[in-house]
Amino acid sequence: MSAGAHLENANPVIFQRSGERLLTAAEEDEDVHDPIDNREIFDLIRSINDPEHPLSLEELNVVEQIRVNVNDPESTVSIEFTPTIPHCSMATLIGLSIKVKLLRSLPDRFKIDVHITPGTHASEDAVNKQLADKERVAAALENSSLLEVVNQCLTSRTVSD
Repeated sequence: MSAGAHLENANPVIFQRSGERLLTAAEEDEDVHDPIDNREIFDLIRSINDPEHPLSLEELNVVEQIRVNVNDPESTVSIEFTPTIPHCSMATLIGLSIKVKLLRSLPDRFKIDVHITPGTHASEDAVNKQLADKERVAAALENSSLLEVVNQCLTSRTVSD
């Protein structure tokens, strides 16, 4: 966010972060088959930075564990995300950041579907169409300026509880 730029949602509601997941010995054992589940995917995306605010997508309630659906045997992951305002111009960038994080983190066998929670954005059909189009996503990731912004969203930052 450049200095002096206008914020679309200057005072977003901030939600409490959920606790960290405790790993079991079986989950940490590389020799045990451990299917990927909803919480594991949520843990991957919850800390993605919002492009407009110094907050995570979880803190803004843009992503929630109940909106993550994983089918490990069928190798599918579906994520619904909810922009903070109905006319959020950052919705495509947020969706792209979620998709990139999952593409970088999951095995290639997974089909990843990222879309806006129905009824929560004025341009949800257009944004969903862009996010579902593999060629558009690939072209976006070839744009060095856009890729830099996505990488900033994916960069870890210190989270205070």
